[in-house]
Amino acid sequence: MLVKTFAAAVQGISATKITIEVSSTRGIQFFLVGLPDVAVRESHERIISALQVNGLNFPRTRIVINMAPADIRKEGSAYDLPLAIGILAAAEEVGLDTDRLEEYLLMGELSLDGSLQPVKGALPIAIKAREEGFKGLIVPKQNAREAAVVNNLNVYGAENIREVIDFFCGKESLTLTTVNTREEFYARQQQFECDFSEVRGQESVKRALEVAAAGGHNIILIGPPGSGKSMLAKRLPSILPPFTLQEALETTKIHSVAGKVEKNTSLLAQRPFRSPHHTISDVAMVGGGTFPQPGEISLAHNGVLFLDELPEFNRSVLEVLRQPLEDRRIGISRARFAVDYPASFMLVASMNPCPCGYYNHPERQCLCPPGSVRKYMNRISGPLLDRIDIQIEIVPVPFEKISGNQPAESSQAVRERVIRAREIQSKRFASNKNTYCNAQMTPRQLHQYAVPDSEGLARLKNAMERLSLSARAYDRILKVSRTIADLDGAEHIRSHHLAEAINYRNLDREGWGG
Repeated sequence: MLVKTFAAAVQGISATKITIEVSSTRGIQFFLVGLPDVAVRESHERIISALQVNGLNFPRTRIVINMAPADIRKEGSAYDLPLAIGILAAAEEVGLDTDRLEEYLLMGELSLDGSLQPVKGALPIAIKAREEGFKGLIVPKQNAREAAVVNNLNVYGAENIREVIDFFCGKESLTLTTVNTREEFYARQQQFECDFSEVRGQESVKRALEVAAAGGHNIILIGPPGSGKSMLAKRLPSILPPFTLQEALETTKIHSVAGKVEKNTSLLAQRPFRSPHHTISDVAMVGGGTFPQPGEISLAHNGVLFLDELPEFNRSVLEVLRQPLEDRRIGISRARFAVDYPASFMLVASMNPCPCGYYNHPERQCLCPPGSVRKYMNRISGPLLDRIDIQIEIVPVPFEKISGNQPAESSQAVRERVIRAREIQSKRFASNKNTYCNAQMTPRQLHQYAVPDSEGLARLKNAMERLSLSARAYDRILKVSRTIADLDGAEHIRSHHLAEAINYRNLDREGWGG
């Protein structure tokens, strides 16, 4: 008998329907074709054990399985469930309803006792199932809430293969998973562990982070050890605009493919904050590998990528950031595949100003030999620094401010100003689908929306000549000044907006670092 079951293969952050054709005839042989990898071929042993533990026997017939389309490589153990159900149906062992079987897409890894283990990519698989017109999707119970985010699709979570067999035999062994997506999503958006109100002092740095959040600008914090660089960076997501449903869906898809979505979780409600260690490889940063997976820059999509101690990262790792920072996408091309991952993130970096960490410190003397500060800074390429809009120095907080009881401004208050500035930008770029905030403005948009007045132009010219700024730095200053004007609710860029933006180019100052 010939039976078809349906599964899905994840490629990039999308899924492709896989048709599993199972033929059972007289004989005692087993063939699995259709470009399966080692993990898929090993499913034979897992299926035999799972069926035996649950009181069933693997059919003693000639089983031929084709996984179509045959030109797509099938990877991983998530095909165990559709393969096992297809084998039982083709051999007519337990009386499965084959007509009902074709209405559902199945995914799940089998343990030797028949229990189902979670799989990666449940959300893009559910989206594909709805696109293909399937009535429902059956996945391991741990993935059910993640997949149930997709509407107009019946999602069932199963704990054991016996439940799935009973379901296709007409028994109501599975419970429909429902998620009140919008209520849960909005309820979890305000739940932050860190808040700006916990930070004493550092008002100028808080202001720089507010400007960065309002315009989506990249920022680097330079300061001695213990000045609060990491602490401030970790609180940045609490002042970013909340996720829209579309952004949350796109970000959750990436984390789903990478297997980073927590069990029994639906949509991500807060913007991601990724902080890789400085020993990370370039492949782990951008993604790819033998079995292509999203890298850290894609996992930070619609959120923050924080690189602590920036000069300690390998030079090749830092250089691969340049293209995603501009294009906001990363393409992974290999001999046998090519995938495209979104990578629209805010880069937040921190670093010591020198090897000892005390260059420009107000109280402690720098112990580095002459030239070492410049040599330390040269670990970061000029083109990468030019792509960072805001560069600001941090000095340690004096004891009086640390011990003071005066309450600091909360993240919620800052966030409201950031949201108002982003709303202005949304209206400004409503006709352009590729631009969402000031940091993404093209040169044409700069000439249209970021034109300073005569006084501001004179101030900018003087700063360009005195600091020997590059043309790219000129664009960054205009973008940041446009954001500062938006925070002020000003229609045009004024001289004081440009002055503040120029002040955020600390590393470009003449004589900095010797």
